[in-house]
Amino acid sequence: MLIDLPDDDVAWLDRAAAEAAKSRAALVREAVAAYRAERGADAIDRAFGIWKDRADIGDGLAYQQRLRAEWDDRG
Repeated sequence: MLIDLPDDDVAWLDRAAAEAAKSRAALVREAVAAYRAERGADAIDRAFGIWKDRADIGDGLAYQQRLRAEWDDRG
């Protein structure tokens, strides 16, 4: 899974991970689990696979890379 986070959030995660003696990934997993418990799995379950029938996207990673290239060209 690829996610984009602002640099300051990544730095915060690194500090929090070091303090908790855990990996950054472990903290993200815990955060998702807590968010899911708070919001209920229903919303996540409803959103899972919503793009599966989109023929215009194709491979998800290739799609993300195309979007990033477009964003980079805007600068």
